Amino acid sequence: MNKVVMYSKDYCPYCARAKALLEQRGVTDLEIIQIDRDPSQREVMIERTGRRTVPQIFIGDTHVGGCDDLMALDRSGGLAPMLNG
Repeated sequence: MNKVVMYSKDYCPYCARAKALLEQRGVTDLEIIQIDRDPSQREVMIERTGRRTVPQIFIGDTHVGGCDDLMALDRSGGLAPMLNG
């Protein structure tokens, strides 16, 4: 399974929804980078994604986007193949 990294904040309902979906799809080793606990990571996230909102999700080296992007990828059948690499 490809590595999954999610930039997140503690009190973010979209982050919680994205995490729940990933867990439902079998992701057990989710790396969560809390940008509210480590503000320097916020700048890293913006540089990597060009976006300022969380969550921002990477599967392997591919930037998937945010929660809505992840949900759309799942609905289209594209999430499982990305996770399984």
